[in-house]
Amino acid sequence: MTNNAVLSMKNVSFERDKIILKNINWCLHSGENWVLMGLNGAGKTTLLSLIYGNHWATTGSIEVLGETFGKTNVLALKKRIGLISTAVQSQFPEHHLAQYIVLSGKFGTIGIHNDFEKNDLNEAIGLLKKLGGDELVNKPYRVLSQGQRQLVLIARALLGKPELLILDEPCNGLDLFSRELLLEQINKLAQLPNHPTLLFVSHYTDQILPIFKNIMLLKQGEIFAQGTRDKILTENVLSKFYPKPIKIFPVTNNRFAVYPAEL
Repeated sequence: MTNNAVLSMKNVSFERDKIILKNINWCLHSGENWVLMGLNGAGKTTLLSLIYGNHWATTGSIEVLGETFGKTNVLALKKRIGLISTAVQSQFPEHHLAQYIVLSGKFGTIGIHNDFEKNDLNEAIGLLKKLGGDELVNKPYRVLSQGQRQLVLIARALLGKPELLILDEPCNGLDLFSRELLLEQINKLAQLPNHPTLLFVSHYTDQILPIFKNIMLLKQGEIFAQGTRDKILTENVLSKFYPKPIKIFPVTNNRFAVYPAEL
């Protein structure tokens, strides 16, 4: 693995009663922001589980942040990886104030179980504000909308200073306005100095911000295509990727939506 590689997967396959992933070869380098796209059942969740160390590859090798799975302390490695997913939103104490949810990221815990300094709390508040969450300070987690909770969890992940941040379909369940607000906050995140390498997982091309210069398409457990957005976001490539031909339509700010060509 090259010195600036954040993730390297070589000939990775995963089986559980059937083949779920087959011969995955993929490399993310420091300073790159990637999108992982795939329809339901493509294997995205399993691929993320392998990257995060929740499952082991059946064959092949995986290196994350210079550490090889099978030869490293996975729990220690997980502290260097941030994972944002709507699936974990319900795990946090409903009565805790937003800044304490963020603060828990410093310790990698659900809730606060460690002593902390006032400077730690101020750092959590400052980060939340920097991401555009000024109005969330001192609000209980239970009153936050799903979009606001996602922002809190992004700030929580960043407080742990991850080197890789995985955003697993963060727009799921959001209305139009909440989605655009969250995407703008992710855009702000990418402008921060020394921001982590971002891996954004989505079904939808219109969520792919210009900051994501690289895209990998996963189809039926195999890499269908990978490369720069200019090469991947074309009607020719996506018409072969989707079950039926599509047409691409510009949305705004170099973002694109796809629709069936027959409409």
